Amino acid sequence: MIIDRLVNEVNKKGNVCVGLDTHLGLIPDRIKKEYQELDEVLFQFNKEIIDKTADLVPVFKLQIAFYEGYGLKGLLGYKRTLEYLRSLGVITIGDVKRGDISSTAEMYAKAHFEGEFEVDFITLNPYLGFDTLTPYLKYIESGEKGVFVLLRTSNPGAKDIQYLKVSQKDEYLYYVVGDRLQELASKYKGSCGYSPIGAVVGGTHVEEAKEIRNRYKDIFFLIPGYGHQGATGKDVSLYLNDGNGGIVNSSRGIIASYKKYEDGNEKFGDYARKAVLDMKEDIESERRV
Repeated sequence: MIIDRLVNEVNKKGNVCVGLDTHLGLIPDRIKKEYQELDEVLFQFNKEIIDKTADLVPVFKLQIAFYEGYGLKGLLGYKRTLEYLRSLGVITIGDVKRGDISSTAEMYAKAHFEGEFEVDFITLNPYLGFDTLTPYLKYIESGEKGVFVLLRTSNPGAKDIQYLKVSQKDEYLYYVVGDRLQELASKYKGSCGYSPIGAVVGGTHVEEAKEIRNRYKDIFFLIPGYGHQGATGKDVSLYLNDGNGGIVNSSRGIIASYKKYEDGNEKFGDYARKAVLDMKEDIESERRV
């Protein structure tokens, strides 16, 4: 089951998820000069990052918007990157945040769980209703695919909707969503005890961290917000279960870390590796406290 693979990889390699939010402003000039085609530029930059970090991390996440924004050539770069990761046997997340119903959702599922954009996990937005998740369940039932459903996100605007008080218990909306999600997730569990139906829980809001982790013990978390958005290793560690139960994403903090160094343009892959090692130490040090 894909969630068992992910949990095993986290046990071996730690919690860092490398976010390949790749756009031209992050790519060194030497790569843009060396390769002429846009898809080749995107792919070669990604390949260097992957080659330097794949032995250190359990999973890579690609935010599709950074590729869609460049049109067909951008999506070709997305496709080629996924193919390369697949050839290495690396677990992938397509950060696509789909949230639609019926036949439309069926086609989204087909697009990202089959064919040229195939990944192991995708992100979904449930705030249109839980029927938006139904078309993905047949892939989850196969054991080969999983999803991370937006629960409580890391952006400041999360409080506009997700923190609305609802229900007879006067609880935040995201708890209502989380309870429904847990009910669904409990129907699909791997031998690891977690479900391939996971949740996106932003690491920047730490006040409710322990309650969220304790309330949803069997749900595996994708945790954004580390680094550039302000979350620290101490913050995100609150969302883990004995060092597992979640992956912590960092994008710019890793792939653009080379910009802090004079020789960064030539050694951007090496500095991405250093950023991953520093991040791993920051997270794992909290377990030793």
